[in-house]
Amino acid sequence: MDKNYSLDLDFINRELSLILEILKTENEDSLLLNRKELFIDIDWGQFLQLAMHHRLYPLIYSKLKKINRDLIPSHVIETLYREYKKNTFKMLLLSSEMEQVSKLFIENQIRLLFLKGPVIAADLFGDISLRTSKDLDILIPISNLERAEELLLNAGYEREEGETVLNIRKWRDHHVSYFHPEKKIQLELHWRLQPYPSKEPRFNELWERKRISMLTNYPVYFLGKNDLFLYLVSHGARHVWLRLRWLVDIDMILKQCIKDEKKWTLTKKYQNHYIVGQALILTSQLLNTPIEEELKKLTVGKRSKKLAQMAIFYINEEFTNSNNSIPTVSLNKNQISNIHLINNIKKSIFVNYYFYSLQTSSQNAFFIFRLFYPSSADLKTLILPKPLHFLYFPLRPFLWAWRMTLKR
Repeated sequence: MDKNYSLDLDFINRELSLILEILKTENEDSLLLNRKELFIDIDWGQFLQLAMHHRLYPLIYSKLKKINRDLIPSHVIETLYREYKKNTFKMLLLSSEMEQVSKLFIENQIRLLFLKGPVIAADLFGDISLRTSKDLDILIPISNLERAEELLLNAGYEREEGETVLNIRKWRDHHVSYFHPEKKIQLELHWRLQPYPSKEPRFNELWERKRISMLTNYPVYFLGKNDLFLYLVSHGARHVWLRLRWLVDIDMILKQCIKDEKKWTLTKKYQNHYIVGQALILTSQLLNTPIEEELKKLTVGKRSKKLAQMAIFYINEEFTNSNNSIPTVSLNKNQISNIHLINNIKKSIFVNYYFYSLQTSSQNAFFIFRLFYPSSADLKTLILPKPLHFLYFPLRPFLWAWRMTLKR
């Protein structure tokens, strides 16, 4: 752990601290022999909730099952094992679907790259059962978007989003979600890695650096190692590193290819050195990830450290707030509603400030512009015929206020 960018970790609770120690350890037996104090006064219910919340239960189970269980209640291991098995079956199902979707698109002359899912689990951990995946994420050229949607709809998928306003999808969003009601599989179709106007490689560049997975019989392509690194860093930063699983991914990548000058070159090219610095500080501080000298340059300066500290605060507070019980016996419904409203407002203010700190000046200007551009939510609130969609611009503040009133 580099003390040049040490963060304040004192407010992290014992359960999360134990999870971090389990993730860091290479020798599971030494954890019980030398760090027994970590297992004292643990709320095992909250420990399990954190393991589920951060999507780390398969990895935690794989480590805990190897050690002496005197300090760990049997129901904790049993719960982790049950969830581990469920995840293994889910990953096998996603692997099969991944192969079918790849075949469907390639046979219809659509190039595609898988961004996450089983290919990442196999690449980083060598075992698809050690990482969770909610859905399949694929990237295609934007020119193939309509044809790809047609193929998915014909294959039984249903689009989760409704009609869009004023062609908003292609430039405001970067993916659209689909769900297969029979297979119970969600799929996200991306035409950009990150929301506009983030600077990123063109699809052809990513395709040239692609890798092929050995997980399936039919070819399945996914991002090159450095492209995957930058994508996962941007994705994690954009979601305030809500899931520690994303930091574990970064940890695994850095350990596999510690010396690689291309990371530094690509980071400068796509102007995301602050968020790469944030990820490096977080993995170094939380997981003891070794950082090569060349990449340490990205951790210098206050901005990356500030972003890292904000992420740690959010990780801790998000879980704490979401699991706080409200004494319903002593409060009426209006009081409970007000508490929830206040917490949501606080969270919204924090997240908006975080994004303001995370983004460049041009990105912040674009973010403000997006606030005034109509969305699909406006279309659901007030249905207008297509020739009158331009009226959503002046009506947007009133439609937003009406939605907030209904939610309240």
